[in-house]
Amino acid sequence: MIKKESILNLDIIFEDNHVLVVNKKASDIVQGDKTGDETLPDKIKSYLKEKYQKPGNVFCGVVHRLDRPTSGAVVFARTSKALERLNKQFREKETNKIYWAIVENKPDKSEGTLVHFLKKNEKQNKSYASLSETPGSKKAILHYQVISSSDRYWLLEVTLETGRHHQIRCQMATIGCVIKGDVKYGAKRPNEDGSICLHARSLEFIHPTTKETMKFLADVPEDRLWNYFLEADRS
Repeated sequence: MIKKESILNLDIIFEDNHVLVVNKKASDIVQGDKTGDETLPDKIKSYLKEKYQKPGNVFCGVVHRLDRPTSGAVVFARTSKALERLNKQFREKETNKIYWAIVENKPDKSEGTLVHFLKKNEKQNKSYASLSETPGSKKAILHYQVISSSDRYWLLEVTLETGRHHQIRCQMATIGCVIKGDVKYGAKRPNEDGSICLHARSLEFIHPTTKETMKFLADVPEDRLWNYFLEADRS
C-alpha cells in the first residue's frame, strides 16, 4: 500500500494491485478534451509503467470524473475486473462522496436540500436549472450544510443524490451562492490558477476484490483561503 506518493506530479493517496486513488489537481483533466492536454489516466499509466518497469500497454480504467477546475479524490481501476465492479458501485449509488465548496454568498438556510431540473447546453458546456421539468432536462438533487465562514466566504459541505453535469456549480449558482472562482456560473472574478473552489473532500467505496470499505480524505489545495477553512474545520 502506498500513501501520499508524489511521482510525475501525481498526488497518490492510495495504491494497490487493483485500485489507485489520486488527489486530482485543478489543472488535471480526467478525460481528454479539445485542448489535447495530457490526461490524468495518461499520467497514471506513465507512473505505473516507470515504477513497475512494465513492458507494453498499462491499464488504467476511468471510474468517475471531476470537472477540470475541480480538485479532490478520484479512484481509478488497475484491472478490467476492478473497473467493472467499481462502475457497478457508482452506477448503483453504493459509493459515498462528500464535496467542499467555498461560495461567495451565504445561503438563506444553514442547511438544506436543492431540487432542480438541469439541462446541458453542449455548445456552452454549461448547465441551466429550472424548478420544473422541461424537455431534455434531468432531475438534480443535492444536500448542503454551512460548516464554516470567513469575512467574505462560506464553506459548504455538499452531498449528491444525483450526478448531473456541473450539478453543484449550477445548483449553488441558482440560489445565489456561486462557487468562488467559477466565472462560468457568475463568480465575481477567476482564481489566479484557473481553479474553482470545489473540492472532492471524501470518497468511500467497497474495494472490488477484498470487499473492504475504503474511505479516503483528499487534502485541500495549497491556498490561504482553503487552509483557513481547513484549520477552522479541525478546531
